[in-house]
Amino acid sequence: MPHDAFQPARLGPVQLRNRIIKAATFEGRTPDALVTDELIEFHRAVAAGGAGLTTVAYCAVAPEGRTDRHQIWMRPEAVPGLRRLTDAVHAEGGAVSAQLGHAGPVANAASNRAPALAPSRQFSPISLRLTQAATADDIQRIITAHARAARLAVAAGFDAVELHFGHNYLISSFLSPALNKRSDEYGGTLKQRAELARRTADAVRQEVGGELAVLAKFNMDDGVRGGFGGAESLTVARWLAQDGHLDALELTVGSSLRNPMYLFRGDVPLREFADSFPQPQRAGIRLAGRRFLRSYPYHETYLLDEALRFRAELALPLVLLGGIASRAAVDTAMAHGFEFVAMGRALLHDPDLVNRMRADAASESLCTHCNRCMPTIYRGTRCVLTSPG
Repeated sequence: MPHDAFQPARLGPVQLRNRIIKAATFEGRTPDALVTDELIEFHRAVAAGGAGLTTVAYCAVAPEGRTDRHQIWMRPEAVPGLRRLTDAVHAEGGAVSAQLGHAGPVANAASNRAPALAPSRQFSPISLRLTQAATADDIQRIITAHARAARLAVAAGFDAVELHFGHNYLISSFLSPALNKRSDEYGGTLKQRAELARRTADAVRQEVGGELAVLAKFNMDDGVRGGFGGAESLTVARWLAQDGHLDALELTVGSSLRNPMYLFRGDVPLREFADSFPQPQRAGIRLAGRRFLRSYPYHETYLLDEALRFRAELALPLVLLGGIASRAAVDTAMAHGFEFVAMGRALLHDPDLVNRMRADAASESLCTHCNRCMPTIYRGTRCVLTSPG
């Protein structure tokens, strides 16, 4: 029998009130890399709207691992604010997860004032400078930093952590044959390229045991020629499941470096994106942005067919992401055997959507998939249709 998405469900050691997760979407509400009242209210509203689990994004495990210096990085000074946030979500009956990761080549070295790390030296279109190839010491430091960040998440009252293994952030970039040109134990064969992901999951689980749930956001396909995907991604997913350190995989696609719209289907807000950057990036995006921001049509559950390959092979609980914006889409995911669904843009438009779907099976988000919310991450992520300011 399919799961009922609106009944309580277990995610590892955590009991959730339902199977609907607010996906990680950088909130743009941490100007000093610490929690603000605005960030707390953002997640409190999602919890009040009925989501079973809301995900705080993005909590970098090291200062150079941020895509922008205004993002939170996990350190003791961040814990009191994070505790206020988790308390607010719990008061609304929801659970809360911290997305942990290292942006790697997606980090903005100019903003962070620190070199961006990558598997191999390469030009970064984000900071317009070369990345730095991570040393063996860097890699071990970052693995340890994930475990330390997870321990801080426990101290801050989180119910779960989500490890960022997608979108060509650091761990995802190590998986990619297009980005990883190393010849040491972390490059070359698929097994070696997967070492960083597997060791990170191991270190986090060893640190927190069963104190919280551990998920990973995992790329099924980078959407880039020569990148990670296909049989390779399914093989690594099997290894992660067999290792036994994860409670679920949230399946995603795309590359924040080379093809972000492969995940965000729908309209391409090129002008709005360009206007969010200073010169010379603004002019570059206006001139050549269509090569980077490609157009892909939107339809409900648009990652379902690809995700079904993983569902057929894995016993590990899976989270379906992509085009979940109605009760019908939620029910479709459940009917195909997925344990959870994740919503991003739909809950930006309608934070109370889960409560409405529970009350009325015909309910759906009024999100138009214009994607004009995407450039707002630099000044407070919001739906421009409902919060035009």
